[in-house]
Amino acid sequence: MDNLVTEVLRLGFGKCALQVQVPEAGSFKTVDDLAGKRVVSSFKNLSEKYFGEVDSRLQLTGENRTKIEYVGGSVEAAFDLVESGDTMRAAGLHAIATVLDTEAVLIRSNSPKRPGVGPLIDVITSRIAGVIAAGKYVVCQYNISRDKLAAATLITPGRKAPTISPLEEENWVGVSSMIEKSKSATIMDELVKAGAEDILIFSLNNCRV
Repeated sequence: MDNLVTEVLRLGFGKCALQVQVPEAGSFKTVDDLAGKRVVSSFKNLSEKYFGEVDSRLQLTGENRTKIEYVGGSVEAAFDLVESGDTMRAAGLHAIATVLDTEAVLIRSNSPKRPGVGPLIDVITSRIAGVIAAGKYVVCQYNISRDKLAAATLITPGRKAPTISPLEEENWVGVSSMIEKSKSATIMDELVKAGAEDILIFSLNNCRV
C-alpha cells in the first residue's frame, strides 16, 4: 500500500487505538500471558500477524498457538479499536497493550489516473490544511509598553514572528500573534503578569499558513 499512495496531511479526527483488552478482574497482565489462548477480533490480518509474532517468540507451534476468533464466544481477550475507552470499561475490560494508534489522514495517489491533476490536488490540500489550522489557532492581540515588549513576545512568538505596531500613546505598541487555541487561556494569564493590557482573542474562519 505504501508504494501506491503518499500520506499528505493528518486530519486531526478519527483518533483511535488498536488495543489488546482483557477482563479487569482476570489474571492476564501481559500479552505473553495470552499466548495459546483465544482472542476475538474483526481485524483478521492484524491480529494474526501480531499474535503470530508473539507465538513465534515464545516458540509455540500447532495447537498451542494463539487462536483468533472472528465472532463472540468463549474467549480470553479482545483485539479491537478503542476511542474514548468508555465502552471497554463498561464491559469490564482494560487494555494491556496498544498495537497501533490510528487517525484519519489525507492521502494522494502516486500514479493518478487523470494526468495534470497535481495542481488541483495541491489546491485542495492547501484548503483543507487551512481549515485545520484555523481550528487549531486563534489570533491574540494586546497592547504593551516597549520596555515590557521583549518578555511579552517570548510568550507570543507567533508562527514566524509577531506583528508589532506603534500606538499613539508614546512608548506603547500593539502586538498581534497567532497562538494555539488550547493554550489561549494560559497565555492570556501570562500576558497579564507581563504587563499587557487590552488582551483580545479572535477566532479564525480560515487561513493559509
